Amino acid sequence: MAHRLITQVIFIGSRVLGRAFTEAYKQANASSQYARAQAKAGGAAGASGRANLSSGMTLDEAVQILNVAKPPAGSSQAAKEYNMEEVMDRFKRLFDANDPQKGGSFYLQSKILRARERIEAEVGPVLEKAAQEAEVEAGFKPKMYKDR
Repeated sequence: MAHRLITQVIFIGSRVLGRAFTEAYKQANASSQYARAQAKAGGAAGASGRANLSSGMTLDEAVQILNVAKPPAGSSQAAKEYNMEEVMDRFKRLFDANDPQKGGSFYLQSKILRARERIEAEVGPVLEKAAQEAEVEAGFKPKMYKDR
């Protein structure tokens, strides 16, 4: 009689666990599909959509945290003129002011770091593209070294 009860407990337990794992898998799959759909909904801002998903912060929120101007969207000329030195200066000042060893908040420090990363993710690819265009425009000029 006891073996029958133990067998029933094992079968019912495995059935419950199997259903729980199945539901968890369905939920994780739905969540990843939703994240992909949100990234695609960004349209031309595919890189910024990925950055938003990875940092969990919008560009507007990052700009408000660091109290800097919003980077221009699209054109490489406007992105060249964006002042990343101001962003880095504000980042360093706020990051040091919120140092936990000086009585600051680790949470605020991490938000400041994520804000800087978000702005860099927005402006970085445009600056890299502008640098590549400038290099192509200047032409290929290899450095020549002479052996002695």
